[in-house]
Amino acid sequence: MKCFVSIIIVNYKTKDLLVDCILSIYEKTEDLDFEIIIVDNDSCDGSEQLIINKFPEINFIQSGSNLGFGRANNLGIHQAKGDYIFFLNSDTILLNNAVTILSNYLDQNIDVAICGANLYDEHKNPTNSFNQLMPGLYTDADVLLGGFFSKILHGKNIIFNYSERNLILNGYVTGADMMVRKDVLDKVGFFDQDFFMYYEETELTWRIKREGYLVVSVPDAKIVHLEGASEIIKENTMRRIIKSKYLYFEKTNKKGLIKISFVLFLLTAWSRIALFKIKGNQERISYWLSCLKLNHQEYSLYKESKN
Repeated sequence: MKCFVSIIIVNYKTKDLLVDCILSIYEKTEDLDFEIIIVDNDSCDGSEQLIINKFPEINFIQSGSNLGFGRANNLGIHQAKGDYIFFLNSDTILLNNAVTILSNYLDQNIDVAICGANLYDEHKNPTNSFNQLMPGLYTDADVLLGGFFSKILHGKNIIFNYSERNLILNGYVTGADMMVRKDVLDKVGFFDQDFFMYYEETELTWRIKREGYLVVSVPDAKIVHLEGASEIIKENTMRRIIKSKYLYFEKTNKKGLIKISFVLFLLTAWSRIALFKIKGNQERISYWLSCLKLNHQEYSLYKESKN
């Protein structure tokens, strides 16, 4: 008997992308019973009326404020009827029967609690689908060295599955397309509500893996993630990433790594600045100088909050 899947999509002012995402679900998904739950973070852009009118069968939840990613998804989980929960970004487009492929994989592998697809950018180029490593000292050092260690251990299959076979991950699946067993969520808890955005799926994965479950990349499932094409991270995004990273270290009993992570980020930024000075790329120099400033500011705020 096939399992029932609840597809949860959080929306914040992306109504046109959201419609395209929903249409791709209906077009590509076959041989599967599923529901779609939209959680709107108070977009105030006509998203609610548009979705209700165009897709009256969809369960539309209005959060009433911008709750961020994890807390909004939690609202959807509470109303979900599925055996599996599929967290899907609004800026995604299914390329094939990805939801069924992922669901079938969980059906056949009871030791796996989380799985995800291969993601592609708008030009169908491979993009960030997972990370082979959980955040920590090793990963920060690896970034500083340009991925030297991870390339030795995992070859090309660091953030995308080029192998065309299912891969058990040492790390986590990106929250853009993350299918999780509902009974496991009931066991370990939902997304930690202290996170606004970024690292919440990583922290949830850490709790799930601590219970002995596996995380797997399933490359037969293919999805376009439009945001994946972006190279330059905006200032507000960088602030949230740094803040959430420190919070992740606290939540996962790695508080001692926060200062080390701060220092490694400084070394990474200065090394990139030196490199782009040689290349004469002023845009990249300005970007990394901005990152340096934000890193100092967020680390100072973190220290003040602990005094």
